Amino acid sequence: MKKIKLSLLAVALMVATVASAQVSFGVQGGINLSNLLVSGGSDNEPKVGFNAGILTDFNFTPEMGIRSGLFFTTKGFRISETVEEGVRARLTTNLMYLQIPIHFAYWIDVSPGTRVVLHAGPYVAYGVRGRMSINADSDDFGFGITPNENLFGSGDDKLNPFDFGVGLGVGFEFGRIITGIGVDMGLLSVFPGDTARNMNASLTLGYRF
Repeated sequence: MKKIKLSLLAVALMVATVASAQVSFGVQGGINLSNLLVSGGSDNEPKVGFNAGILTDFNFTPEMGIRSGLFFTTKGFRISETVEEGVRARLTTNLMYLQIPIHFAYWIDVSPGTRVVLHAGPYVAYGVRGRMSINADSDDFGFGITPNENLFGSGDDKLNPFDFGVGLGVGFEFGRIITGIGVDMGLLSVFPGDTARNMNASLTLGYRF
């Protein structure tokens, strides 16, 4: 009973803190460079993608707060190899997620109207669509890929739609214009029975309302 009361008190304090925070919104988008983090290394190649969404800042003080939001972001990887003499193939895995970061943020005033923000913390994501595509020098090599088949789902032949990890970044604010770079490291395996995890770097540009 005592633990329940303490938990309810902690939740109440958290809600009260968020309710008293100054909230600001913005739109943000940019470029991703993603790959899989595999123990022992791999022959995977990074894949270029994008991210876009709504940025939300909860400022408890002018210097400290929580940076969050809701973003559509692409991750994945590529594999290129020679399947036979003279035939080169590239397999691209494109994974699309809805992602929510929950980062502690600290703002530093550089000059009037210009600030640097350092932020780090966890993120949660859910895969809404995943597909593979093949680009080969010969039409004979399709690798059994079904066009437009969703890779996410339940079962041994499907990818785990849930993703959780940690991220960090640094941003620059020039009035209402915001830019930044960041890195996310997944902690959950993408493939059933495997240890491969998402890894993603991003470069963003946005506007605060």
